[in-house]
Amino acid sequence: MSLLEAEPEVRPQGLDDPLLIRLHDHWRSLRRGREMPSRADLDPIDIAFILGNVLLVDVLRDPLRFRIRLHGTNMVARAGYDMTGRFTDELPNAEFRAATEASFAHVVAKRRPRAWTRKRMIGDRWMNYDTLMLPLSADGVNVDMLLVGFVYHDH
Repeated sequence: MSLLEAEPEVRPQGLDDPLLIRLHDHWRSLRRGREMPSRADLDPIDIAFILGNVLLVDVLRDPLRFRIRLHGTNMVARAGYDMTGRFTDELPNAEFRAATEASFAHVVAKRRPRAWTRKRMIGDRWMNYDTLMLPLSADGVNVDMLLVGFVYHDH
C-alpha cells in the first residue's frame, strides 16, 4: 500500500477514482488563493455526488483527537455501525483505528491532501478502498476539520 502526498495545487499521484478526483478538484476550487478552504466554504449540495461516502472530522487539540461529525450513509451501511458524533479512538478495529488516526494526524501536521489505496476487514471479508483526505481550516493556518472521501471496491 502506498501513501501519496501532494501539494494542494496538483492532484495526488495515483488518485484514479473519478469520484475522488472530482472531490479533490472541488476542494481545490474552494481554496481561492488560500492554502486550504474552510468548512464554511463547503456546501453539501456541491458534493452530493459523494456525500454518502464522506467523513467530516473535527480536529481537537491538547491532546490531538478526532471526532467524526458526519459518517456518510453509504459508509455506515457498509461498516455496520455509525460513528457520527464519536471519536476515532472508539473505532472497533484496533488496526483500522491506528491507521486512521495516524493518517489524520499526518494531514493535520502537513496541511496537505493525502490519498491512498488500502484494505480492511468488514464483517468476514477484506475490502479494498481508495480514500482521499482533504484539510479544512477556519483561520487558513491550522487544520480544524478533515473532509475524507472513501470509495470501496467489491472485487
